[in-house]
Amino acid sequence: MDQNRKIIHIDMDAFYASVEQLDNPELKGKPVIVGGRPDSRGVVAACSYEARRFGIRSAMPCGRAFALCPQAVFLPPRMNRYRELSSLIMNIFQQYTDIVEPLSLDEAFLDITNNKKNQLSATILAREICQNIYHETGLTASAGVSSNKFVAKVASDLNKPNGISVIKPEQILDFLAALPIGKFYGVGSVTEKKMTGLGIHTGADLISWPLENLIQHFGKQGLFYFNIVRGKDNRLVQPARTRKSIGAERTLRKDTRDMKQINKILEGLVERVGTILTGKKCAAHTLTIKVRYSDFSTITRSITTRDSFLNAGDIQCLVSELLGRTEAGDRSVRLLGVSISKLSPARQILPRQLQLPFAERPQSSHKRPC
Repeated sequence: MDQNRKIIHIDMDAFYASVEQLDNPELKGKPVIVGGRPDSRGVVAACSYEARRFGIRSAMPCGRAFALCPQAVFLPPRMNRYRELSSLIMNIFQQYTDIVEPLSLDEAFLDITNNKKNQLSATILAREICQNIYHETGLTASAGVSSNKFVAKVASDLNKPNGISVIKPEQILDFLAALPIGKFYGVGSVTEKKMTGLGIHTGADLISWPLENLIQHFGKQGLFYFNIVRGKDNRLVQPARTRKSIGAERTLRKDTRDMKQINKILEGLVERVGTILTGKKCAAHTLTIKVRYSDFSTITRSITTRDSFLNAGDIQCLVSELLGRTEAGDRSVRLLGVSISKLSPARQILPRQLQLPFAERPQSSHKRPC
């Protein structure tokens, strides 16, 4: 464990909901939920701290959120606005270090071991960064400071909102020993339930387990848990992470077998994915569609091609082909998704032969001609 590293994890406080309160002062102090409508089957994308007091959390069905807090203000996401403010925030990070690893629009790791301010104190830098974010955007952020990414990530959640937590290298082992297992980043609700069933409630319980036993119960993640609870995390802050996939999905308001409606929804998803692909100046080789039926069973259908997808038009024909390999139409559908993967910079793609319509291919009842 390199105790000389200085890592900061910055996490914006209730980012989407806070942006809505920033842009509409009348919403300040009110429970705000960003996501689907209360009468929809959408989920909560983000919620204000006022809403969280009612037990509302991200990914909760909006109907459930409404039942918990009928007076909440439900708003649709405004991704362009969130990206605009995220860009300002990322620019602030660049004033301190070029080693910035964004995890999403509202959080990032910064390696400030050698920083542009020549400041030796990571705590001072973390406080200054959060202050600059507030001055530039009017939004608050929380920060975790430590010598590795895992501990910094966990620490940033300890003193929210608008707080800073510092875990020094010599404090890491005691900090992790006392930490409830559900607070370990990477331990989700399912794993937490399994661990508590095995008697693992805190880091102190986890560290007592031999590696072979952890692997027996948790597979390859067992090694991760074994190292993390001992403060072993040598992962570097990666400023040039390659995006692995681009996707979009939609939960339908009502289950449907209407193929015309299903195809229209898929066209919209393809447009969203294609717009992102073009904007990122990337190309893709693998296309996947996702279909969730009314009984909540979910299937995916994928295809990998030698020729690349560069835009929505390239994707659309194959979406129709993949849809024909599902039971959509014969079975009711409640969710649809489209994603592309095996991405590469578009400039690396060689010239390709365009597909010309020399002959019509037979279409199944589920396919639409391109």
